[in-house]
Amino acid sequence: MVKLKMDLLLLICIMVVSMEFRGSTAQNTHIVRDDFGWAVPQNDGFYAKWASRQKFHVNDVLIFNFATGIHTVAEVSKEAYKGCDGQNPISLATRGPANLTINTTGDHFYICTIGPHCNFSLKLAIKVLG
Repeated sequence: MVKLKMDLLLLICIMVVSMEFRGSTAQNTHIVRDDFGWAVPQNDGFYAKWASRQKFHVNDVLIFNFATGIHTVAEVSKEAYKGCDGQNPISLATRGPANLTINTTGDHFYICTIGPHCNFSLKLAIKVLG
């Protein structure tokens, strides 16, 4: 009876450790701004407010929902983000919806490169945790 209890306890411990390990490498999917999607917002803090309620990790996927030809998603440097400069993006998605996998920790910056959309607050800054 004691051996059965010890075996059961060992099995439970293995299961818990296994779940913790899988949880640390699992990816989450973030639909950028939920149902509104990737579009020119009505106010400046629209995307920042959404991002502040999220936790981003390496291997998570950002889904930017937009119609092809209406918007783009460019990952840019912090300086380019501040100045809405899409001339030399790190990456550029021109077809919607765009699914972007986060590959590194730290700050990531995204803008729309079409017309004045970025200047009208179609931009997103996120902090990716380790």
